[in-house]
Amino acid sequence: MIDGKYHFDNGTEYNPDLYPKPNLCLVCKKDSDPNEEIICNLNRMDQHDSDDFKCYAFEKEEEK
Repeated sequence: MIDGKYHFDNGTEYNPDLYPKPNLCLVCKKDSDPNEEIICNLNRMDQHDSDDFKCYAFEKEEEK
């Protein structure tokens, strides 16, 4: 992260707000945790071109 922004290896800026979150993230209890935001964004950024998103830190949010 440079100046609070994410960048791909080629220097292109990555804005996580411009990429839809994978469905897995939407049901993860860490999705709303500000302490997990950076690592989640980096994981999504690393896999942004992948059709098969994987997250080994995924924890399903408990239903209310």
